[in-house]
Amino acid sequence: MGDAPKRDVWEHAQMAEAPTDEHHVIEPPAAEDQDPKKKKHSPVRRIVSALISLVIVGAIFLYAIPRFADYSAVSLLLATVFNLFTYWLANMAALPGLRLGKAAVVTQTTTSVANTIPAGGAVAVGLTYSILSSWGFDAQAITLYIGVTGVWNVLMKLALPVVSLALLAITGQAAPALVVAALIGFAVLIVVVTLFALALWRKEFARRIGDGIGRFVSWFLKPFHKGPVTTWGGRAVAFRKRTIVLVERRWLWITLTTVLSQLALWFVLLLCLRHVGISEQEVSTLQTLAVFAFGRLLAAVPITPGGVGFVELGYIGGLTAAGGNEAQVVAAVLMFRVLTYGIQIPLGGFTYVIWRMKKSWRREPPKVRLGLDPDPDPEPQRV
Repeated sequence: MGDAPKRDVWEHAQMAEAPTDEHHVIEPPAAEDQDPKKKKHSPVRRIVSALISLVIVGAIFLYAIPRFADYSAVSLLLATVFNLFTYWLANMAALPGLRLGKAAVVTQTTTSVANTIPAGGAVAVGLTYSILSSWGFDAQAITLYIGVTGVWNVLMKLALPVVSLALLAITGQAAPALVVAALIGFAVLIVVVTLFALALWRKEFARRIGDGIGRFVSWFLKPFHKGPVTTWGGRAVAFRKRTIVLVERRWLWITLTTVLSQLALWFVLLLCLRHVGISEQEVSTLQTLAVFAFGRLLAAVPITPGGVGFVELGYIGGLTAAGGNEAQVVAAVLMFRVLTYGIQIPLGGFTYVIWRMKKSWRREPPKVRLGLDPDPDPEPQRV
């Protein structure tokens, strides 16, 4: 997306002893880190403070909370908050230099847009560029962040149904038709992973895949009298080179946080089912994972914002077929969608205000990018 730096800038950046992990944006140290007069507390004082905090937290959970709410509702609330937190971690993993507060703001604001308006995903991408560029991230870093998180989420959505059905088959809970579905899903996953690996392995494969996707998109655009897409091969090569640099350094963190975010979301669904009274004997934990996995695939189809309507029907149908009481299943699914979908909308409005008001976070995008080769022909230099 952004203009690449010139060759002499690239060679100079390679010789510079720049940090290997924070190559997207160089931010000045926080004000508190620059204060030489800042006092350091002694280890004893830190231990005492930690013990006091632990006692207060223990008193809250053991005595205060049970007076006002049962632990089932408290667990739901904590799981919901933790689910949001995992999204912020996943985005921090894919965008070096992104701090937790900013990750929360950009994640919740763009998610709110994606969940509320038609074609919200496309609008959310544009808003992501606006927010991150206002904090000093350049277009190349933002494009790489969006691309890598998108690829990892697609891979996770394809892998989760395969894993869940395999677990059901191993435990004897899967019908033969589900085993066949798992094998088909596994084959699709292998194809996708293979194409992605080939694109990273050789630039020729990346160019061919980009050109092939461009021809496929052109076929859909032809009835709308749109010209053919001819630049995606070159863009795929450039994206490949930037992806290699990021993935080599952060693939494990990106993978772990992506897996954690999906499992945290599923855990909220599981708690909702147990909260309304659906027991393990009625719908097992592995069955809820399988239904959740296929529900995530439904949510990926952009028919309605956030898959609203279709996702609920998929969850209700799958959980009822697994043995859940229909009324209880409906209540659990609606509760789950309020906690994971509905709550995003007002929260996103609040974080949007933070973005607009927090002037101290504003930065100009850097003129020079470190760690990325602008030339689409040479192989990227691995650190």
